[in-house]
Amino acid sequence: MMRYLGMNQQDGTRLTELDHVRQSVRDILVTPVGSRLMRREYGSLIPDLIDEAQNPATRLRVMAATYGALCRWETRIRLTTINITSATDGSMVVDLTGTHVDGGPVNLSVGLGANQ
Repeated sequence: MMRYLGMNQQDGTRLTELDHVRQSVRDILVTPVGSRLMRREYGSLIPDLIDEAQNPATRLRVMAATYGALCRWETRIRLTTINITSATDGSMVVDLTGTHVDGGPVNLSVGLGANQ
């Protein structure tokens, strides 16, 4: 049962809780750690990793950065699966599967990098 309505950061319209979670997840993942005044620890390490060579080690580091950041900053979801898809232009898509705190399923896809 969704309990929360959020606000769209682009146009101020109302969001359902799941849409607000999606917006929050994207914000957490694209915000570099140390860039927010008064909340220096907020964000993830992904902005530092996005331009690294697209290899298995970087993929694992992105997965770990995703998991760590979302466990800390988005407590409304519990992750069970993280999949990373890389493109030749250096962008990535992070596909997340898990459960919402109300027990419902969560499936999110977040584009990162070039033109995302």
